[in-house]
Amino acid sequence: MKRTQKLIALLLSLVIASFSLAGCGNESAQKEPSADKSNPGNLVVYTAHEEDVYGPIIKEFQERTGIQVDIVAAGTGEMLSRIETEANNPQGDVMFGGGVESLEAYKDYFEPYISEEISNIGSAFVTADNKWTGFSALPIIIMYNEKLVPENEAPKSWEDLLNEKWKGKIAYTDPNLSGSCFTALVTMMMAHPENDGWDFVRKFVNNLDGKLLNSSSAIAKGVADGEYAVGITLEQSVLKYKIAGADVGFVYPTEGTSVVPDGTAIIKGAKNLENAKKFVDFTLSKDVQTMIVNEMNRRPVRLDVAPAQGLASLSDIPLVKYDVAWAAKNKAQILNKWKQIMAGK
Repeated sequence: MKRTQKLIALLLSLVIASFSLAGCGNESAQKEPSADKSNPGNLVVYTAHEEDVYGPIIKEFQERTGIQVDIVAAGTGEMLSRIETEANNPQGDVMFGGGVESLEAYKDYFEPYISEEISNIGSAFVTADNKWTGFSALPIIIMYNEKLVPENEAPKSWEDLLNEKWKGKIAYTDPNLSGSCFTALVTMMMAHPENDGWDFVRKFVNNLDGKLLNSSSAIAKGVADGEYAVGITLEQSVLKYKIAGADVGFVYPTEGTSVVPDGTAIIKGAKNLENAKKFVDFTLSKDVQTMIVNEMNRRPVRLDVAPAQGLASLSDIPLVKYDVAWAAKNKAQILNKWKQIMAGK
């Protein structure tokens, strides 16, 4: 009897053990799909944008795609020099931001890519060899402080800035330090083609009276704070202060201005090439282009996204024929000539 009881107990324990093992096996099977789940991978973005621009875009991109993004942020020149130095072993995948003259000058370090969104992008914001694509349109404008300068007395043209009354009162940054001020310099030259624009530049430099700011962001701030009466900057910089309630206004110079975009480019040899392509497409998507209008005061490069309410359409803004390729090719010579004029030569 005891032997029978022992045998039954042994059989029961074996049955219970087998159920326990089966249960563990089922639990493992349920967890296995998450372990095998495909990893969307990583992306390394080099950017010259401020965090208030790249932050929301990167956050949204990560949430929508599951791709982990690592950011390296610095000035355009520093980022491009880094890309050049790392050419044999690229550490970044995408260059996000920077004026396209700068991207054009370094295009040998970029991979051609035709975005899935290209049919929706204005032709002025795409390069023929597809080495970069525009991200936002950036008109150069003349800004003024409304407390210091009545609207009817504000300069309406580049030529107006040569008036003696603005001497020492113009906020501007050394174009060696600021991409937007380099664009502004070339824009003014193209609007005054006599002697390739250098006659105008000499007069402009004289009216600066030796005053140059050390960053482009200091221009709008200097005018908004009343340290300068007028300044040359980007449309979006003025809008930022206007929305915040500053007493500032701006004009599109009558001789013509430029709308050179900042851009996005895929780094040649990118280790995460497919993710880089997805990021370029994302920056050009209707959602993101609408976001930069509504939240960042930027003009879109998409044809189906309207600029912020109250802004003139590009077709109503007088424009010069800005040659990005020429500006990129001749950038070093232009900046050298600028230095000479600033030195009184």
